[in-house]
Amino acid sequence: MLWTIVVILFVLWLLGFISGTVGGLIHILLVIAIIVVLIRVIQGRKPI
Repeated sequence: MLWTIVVILFVLWLLGFISGTVGGLIHILLVIAIIVVLIRVIQGRKPI
């Protein structure tokens, strides 16, 4: 589930980066999603 969100955010970030309109917001959301994934991997928790 979390990986799906990361992939969706990454695609939206790419689209926003190309269009240049909402790239900043999507970039921030992508960074937050990556940080959450890294924290879960470091803590060793399995995704729900």
